[in-house]
Amino acid sequence: MDTTPDPRRWWGLAAIGLAQLMVVLDMTIVNIALPTAQADLGISDADRQWVITAYTLAFGGLLLLGGRLGDVLGRKRTLIIGLIGFAVASALGGMAQNFEILITARALQGVFAALLAPAALSMLNVTFTDARERARALGVYGAIAGGGAAIGLILGGALTQYVDWRWTLMVNVPIAILAVVGAALFLRDHGTGGVRVRLDVPGALLASGGLLAIVFGLSEAEQDGWTSAIVLGSLALGLLLMAAFVQVERRTPHALLPLHLLRDRNRVGALTAVGLSQIGMFGVFLFLTYYMQGVQGFSPMATGIAFLPMVVGMMTGAVVLSARLLPRVGPRRLMVPGLLIAASALTYLTQIEVGSSYWVSVFPGLIFLGLGMGLTFMPSMATATGGVRGTDAGVVSATLNTTQQVGGSIGIALLNTVAATATSTWIADNGGAAANVNEAAVQGFTTAMWVSVGAVLLAAIVAAVLVNARPSDSHRSLTPEGLAEAEATGAPVPGAVVPVAVGVHQNHTTGGGAPAERRP
Repeated sequence: MDTTPDPRRWWGLAAIGLAQLMVVLDMTIVNIALPTAQADLGISDADRQWVITAYTLAFGGLLLLGGRLGDVLGRKRTLIIGLIGFAVASALGGMAQNFEILITARALQGVFAALLAPAALSMLNVTFTDARERARALGVYGAIAGGGAAIGLILGGALTQYVDWRWTLMVNVPIAILAVVGAALFLRDHGTGGVRVRLDVPGALLASGGLLAIVFGLSEAEQDGWTSAIVLGSLALGLLLMAAFVQVERRTPHALLPLHLLRDRNRVGALTAVGLSQIGMFGVFLFLTYYMQGVQGFSPMATGIAFLPMVVGMMTGAVVLSARLLPRVGPRRLMVPGLLIAASALTYLTQIEVGSSYWVSVFPGLIFLGLGMGLTFMPSMATATGGVRGTDAGVVSATLNTTQQVGGSIGIALLNTVAATATSTWIADNGGAAANVNEAAVQGFTTAMWVSVGAVLLAAIVAAVLVNARPSDSHRSLTPEGLAEAEATGAPVPGAVVPVAVGVHQNHTTGGGAPAERRP
């Protein structure tokens, strides 16, 4: 690969940052608009979770394949295709006149996000060839990711309240246009010395199909019951497809997920903790949005602002505390307390009632939930992506991001079913149609949050049992010598990972994954 510094690299970073901003915005901006969109399109309570899940499932299920496609088509070309496709899908969603078109558009957004997110981060890694410059660029990239979450909350509220909820999707179009122009002008593909990469299409189909079947089964349980044939059949099919995926990955030389990477107990512990903790995060966003708008009467704008304490807490835990303490105390001593703090915050939030005060019953829970998650995500991601060969760097980071998205998809389907079932049961037990609708809704929300508490506590147990990495392992990656070593080997720099960044950390030789073949 040509390692000569690109004179336009910092302008290129602006284009990459816009692509990342668009993906991160979509993770929060639609949540705020969801109650309004549900009322406008007549979406049922059982189906509303698909507006979120359709995106996260397609995104997470195809991330590993999307990273490999960048190696086949070229990273710059893949980035531009992803940006254009994401913009078209966003416009389609913004113009949707029914539930089916909206869900299709959201799924297409996830598909193209799986293309552009890994391409954007791999372009960053090959554009910045100096280790210290790359660390600074990753810092900017991560700041955009963290800030984008907050911007999405406020922008989603403002657009929904003062313009139209449809613009929470269509706002991606002008952002994508700017990013495409910037990518075309300031980014260039770097040669990979005749590298030819094979695609593990069977693995991608099995993994995506298995996850879809599991999420579908969980979502249908509220309507058909946990013992219905369609629910049990979907869950069984999903597990069967996932088992087949494992067998395929064991035998193929170009696996999407090389299974030898999962022999490291620290990596497995970190990945499991991240996946389980997403259940708490996604549940809070979904249910508190409906609680604040539907029960408390908050405007969409006020709802977006009300979530900001969680973002502040997360950035404090990740940047102020974890980044400084990780080299000294190691990941387990941050992850376990962080998860326990998050579980305590979720437990606090289960006490909300119809007439509860935001400042007394919600604000403290959001602050400490964000703080706990920030303490958890930074060391989890550093542990999951550290200590791998350069050729495995991309696929490990892809696996990490896939775990985030899939954990959220499965979690939100399960929690929505639990909440809807609890609401229906409460109504039946308290006067039927004459029951207080708000009381019933809050009963459903709090019941689902108890499931989140259990998931986060389980994550704490997993982290305590499996994660035993030494502080020196983390410290090594943050020193100048560690940066130089990462530059020489193509390994990821754990200390530069930001907890809310979305993308695939490709190494700058082949883009990650299994060792590539070379043409004779």
